[in-house]
Amino acid sequence: MKRKLLSAVLVVWMAGLGLAKAAETKSTPFFPFCIDWHDAKKRSFKEQADMLKELGYDGVGHIWLDNVAERIKTMDDVGLKLYQITMNVDVTPGKPAYDPRFKDVLALVKGRHMQFDLLLNGMKSSDPSVDPHAVEILREMSDLARESGAQLLLYPHQGSWVERIEDSCRVADKVDRPNVGVMFNLCHWLRVDKQRDYKPLLKQAMPRLWAISINGADELDEKPGWDHYIQPLDKGSFDMAAFLKTLKELGYQGPIGLQCYGIGGDAREHLQRSMTAWKKLSVNLK
Repeated sequence: MKRKLLSAVLVVWMAGLGLAKAAETKSTPFFPFCIDWHDAKKRSFKEQADMLKELGYDGVGHIWLDNVAERIKTMDDVGLKLYQITMNVDVTPGKPAYDPRFKDVLALVKGRHMQFDLLLNGMKSSDPSVDPHAVEILREMSDLARESGAQLLLYPHQGSWVERIEDSCRVADKVDRPNVGVMFNLCHWLRVDKQRDYKPLLKQAMPRLWAISINGADELDEKPGWDHYIQPLDKGSFDMAAFLKTLKELGYQGPIGLQCYGIGGDAREHLQRSMTAWKKLSVNLK
């Protein structure tokens, strides 16, 4: 009897050890976006999917609502995931708020746990007087997205009405829906926030922080443009290892997107470099 009890305890202990080990080694989903606009090779969606599979990425992010069905098929064909779709929302009173194709795309992505990155434009950056109108729009979109299982992420973007992660958190809290969250975008944070103290902002966002975008970047660039704030992951003076360690400390468990906007040349070359860097950097999340 004692031997059976000891065996049962051992089995339970080993199972627990296995679960702990699995949790410890679980990798963070990592995918690039904006990879097609500046690719010198002008690859088709199929060619991009084959390339991403070969390089070891988990999927891709898609920009705008065009050709979503094609993107999904090419990802499915190689066993990768479409993680995000970026779209515009206009919070200007009296204007149509969003593309009516949003409803059709929601039907396409039903059950795929899609994240829609919302660029909220049309009004002065960070103006809280727009909040009531924006909340009304976002609750309407939230209702539409509920059945599909999709999430709506408020995407801070320089020059947009939602320009800072603080704006995202303020508005998402007011919307107060379980499928409305926020995304932190490194390059835009570097551009609009000179304090360089990201930890309290990430901590504030954590309850609704469901996606992060990163890229190689310099710590400071006073010049306009993105040459120094959007680089391959193996370049730039910004301490990416420390940033990822902070995410781990705060308990972040969502996907991480690789911002590739404006990076020219052959996309394979810079995506390969970023993947090599990611394999070294991602240990800071484990």
